[in-house]
Amino acid sequence: MAKQKILVIDDEKNMCDFLEIMLNKEGYDVTCTTSGENSLELLENNLYSMVLTDIKMPGVDGFEVLRKTKELSPDTVVIMITAHGSPGGAVTAMKEGAYDYVTKPFRIDEVKLTIKKALERSTLLEENIRLRQEVEERYKFWNLIGKGTKMQRVYELMEKVSQTKANVLITGDSGTGKELVAKAIHYNSPRKDRSFIILNCGAIPENLLESELFGHMKGSFTGAIANKRGLLEVADGGTLFMDEIGELSFPLQVKLLRAIQEREFKRVGGIEDIKVDVRMISASNQDLEQMVVKGEFREDLFYRLNVIQVKLPPLRERKEDIPLLVNHFVRKYSQDMGKEIGGMSPEALGLLLSYEFPGNVRELENIIERGITLETSPMITERHIRSYLTERIISRSIPPSIEIPEEGLDLNRVVEDLEKAFIIKALGQAGGVKKKAAELLGINFRAMRYKLAKYGL
Repeated sequence: MAKQKILVIDDEKNMCDFLEIMLNKEGYDVTCTTSGENSLELLENNLYSMVLTDIKMPGVDGFEVLRKTKELSPDTVVIMITAHGSPGGAVTAMKEGAYDYVTKPFRIDEVKLTIKKALERSTLLEENIRLRQEVEERYKFWNLIGKGTKMQRVYELMEKVSQTKANVLITGDSGTGKELVAKAIHYNSPRKDRSFIILNCGAIPENLLESELFGHMKGSFTGAIANKRGLLEVADGGTLFMDEIGELSFPLQVKLLRAIQEREFKRVGGIEDIKVDVRMISASNQDLEQMVVKGEFREDLFYRLNVIQVKLPPLRERKEDIPLLVNHFVRKYSQDMGKEIGGMSPEALGLLLSYEFPGNVRELENIIERGITLETSPMITERHIRSYLTERIISRSIPPSIEIPEEGLDLNRVVEDLEKAFIIKALGQAGGVKKKAAELLGINFRAMRYKLAKYGL
């Protein structure tokens, strides 16, 4: 790692030399000057992690150095040096943006610790900014994958709703990417610098969900050994994403409705009203409107959550996006596993394009990860895709509780009956077109003709 650069400014040459020697020994790259005027020129032409400056100097003093530093490089840490018995100037400097001050004559260990803590904090802030920028860039709308008409309409709606405060309900089958959409809306909204908090309502036991959402006070129930903030409070100023919202019990639905309407709530066991400003993004793979009709979900809460609805199409309805998704996941997992996989063979891609993907994009991602894990050639080949699809077809065809009779069975006959049933099903789905039926089954036309003759079809 590059050494952190520190600029030291003190009109006393002995002090300057002392600090330069000490900080060089600590591993810093140190530049010293006894002139305030010269320090301004250095600041104009260099970038420093820290400026350590005396307050009282002839000509350009420490306050002017501080202001110039913050003008040129707001992230540079400034520590002021002040004489013993006159901390007033240092306090004023801190109000103007200085991180801290040290008093002359000072203890060496104290100065070292102050500088170390200041630079560690600065590094942490820089890292947080970098990570946030990476996250924001990752969820920019143009990074979302899908060029078909249906997904383009979804992106247009997301872009519009991201700039509003409206609550959003994201619907779609499992694996369609509801959480990804929620993150994209948040990180492209005015709230992008605040928290994005996720609560999966179906993954937490009902007796703990209320505490997780609203928080609790010490002693409010068995196991409440300390006060705890709820996720609604943690998300204040940002976004709370509630996945599987349909799993909320009726009592919790009532409390959530009040929190949304009043923008306040009480912790479990608490008496204080806690005011929050939270944007709600909810998601469900259930039909909440039907749940309302059946009395399984509160109508008033549904309309509070469903100000804008973003409906994600299943992958089987946007197959034009499959090649794009395949290329994305191939690049991702090739890099993760350190393999040089260039893509997928046309035959393998053809098999995927004929598959219905009950698990949607998540299932496609798993298929590609598995293919890259097992593949030894420079491209994902047909055999790995066919192997997966065969396993899926068989697993979905076998009854959940299969039993073998005591007298045994004719396995070949059972397999032939199952194969015949699939061929008949494929022919029906293909409108009697044998070539299309063969494609649906992932076999070539010659094999299809052989099996048709075998079973007298």
